[in-house]
Amino acid sequence: MLRFLYTLTMYLLTPVILYRLAARGLRQRGYFSRWRERFAFFPDPGIRRSIWVHAVSMGEVNAAAPLIEALMREYPYAPFVVTTMTPTGSERVRKLFGDRVFHVYLPYDLPASVRRFFDRVDPRFAVILETEIWPNLFITCRERGIPILVANARLSERSLRGYGPVRALARRAIRCANYVAAQSPIDAERLRALGAAVSRLSVVGNLKFDIELPEGLPVIGARLRDSWGGKRPVWIAASTHEGEELPVLKAHTTILQRFPDALLVIVPRHPERFKPVASACRSLGFTTRTRSEDGNADEHCQCFVVDTMGELLDFYAASDLAFVGGSLEPIGGHNLLEPAALGMPVVVGPHMFNAEEVTEGLVEAGAAVRVEDADGLAAVVVKLLANDAERIAMGEAARSVVMRERGAVQRTLQIVGTMLDGAPARP
Repeated sequence: MLRFLYTLTMYLLTPVILYRLAARGLRQRGYFSRWRERFAFFPDPGIRRSIWVHAVSMGEVNAAAPLIEALMREYPYAPFVVTTMTPTGSERVRKLFGDRVFHVYLPYDLPASVRRFFDRVDPRFAVILETEIWPNLFITCRERGIPILVANARLSERSLRGYGPVRALARRAIRCANYVAAQSPIDAERLRALGAAVSRLSVVGNLKFDIELPEGLPVIGARLRDSWGGKRPVWIAASTHEGEELPVLKAHTTILQRFPDALLVIVPRHPERFKPVASACRSLGFTTRTRSEDGNADEHCQCFVVDTMGELLDFYAASDLAFVGGSLEPIGGHNLLEPAALGMPVVVGPHMFNAEEVTEGLVEAGAAVRVEDADGLAAVVVKLLANDAERIAMGEAARSVVMRERGAVQRTLQIVGTMLDGAPARP
């Protein structure tokens, strides 16, 4: 009955969902131009017995990338399907994998759409990243005999509470998973409380620790840095959201009083924020350049807005320290392991509930600092820019944490092998 009510609600909400999709599509064409895929209407690719990986957006795609590459090496004859739910995730899949995978959006959790999706891609095995627990999707997988691995699984306290009236249905869904590979002991305990079977649940670690930095990244960073004016101090505010950019710019005003030649590189999380952020920088009097219009910053630039996708690592590599967004506002925080892997000190706000254990581990190691607001952010950035020895020590501590915690990809690959009886896919 609960599944029936959930499905009925999803169908009743479909007009609202389509309206929101159209509204977002006016700002970001990727949401509108491929709307039929949201209902699994796409040409049959002729794929059979695929390995299917779902990663909701760009961050999850980046986390999944080392695992997907490892799976491709282990099962070289299997067709791969990678789904996302956002245009940024879609663009990242295409940049990382090109035509080596078949990519579409995951359909909405409507029974007819889910069945149509499975008919077209015929999964042999499903890898679902992080917290994408959709009842109809999971139950249909079980009905069709498609094994599910929930990889890099995490569940915040807020998300656990949020299941509320549909918790019984979420419990049924998570129990359809053949295995749940949790990021941390806290995540494992919450997933157990949600309903994951203890016999099919273990702590595997965070795939994001297995980040593979592109070759030549330090050289790219050094070239960018040279073009900005030699040894001037540079800090980056990455993956920022509405409500965070103004505090960041306020902090930069304070930083410029101590370091008049300081450069802020600001990278909004979503494309619809690109123009508003550039306008805000200019309206506050900062000498501003953007990646799309000007190509690069110069020695006179005070704010450089990166209004392109897929270049964040390059700009991390060119900076002295990083503030990671989604943390001043209650978003839950974004990936702070990318700058940590590059040996950079990391600054975050108070709201890191999507990465609690990672954040605490970096803070305890002296590799990261939490701040509460713009004033706290300015104080920490000024302190670190003024003290090379402390900044370098924090960066080395960050790199050490990442190296120590690596290995989740290999452990996850072993679980996949067990679930597939260790047999590589054949043509």
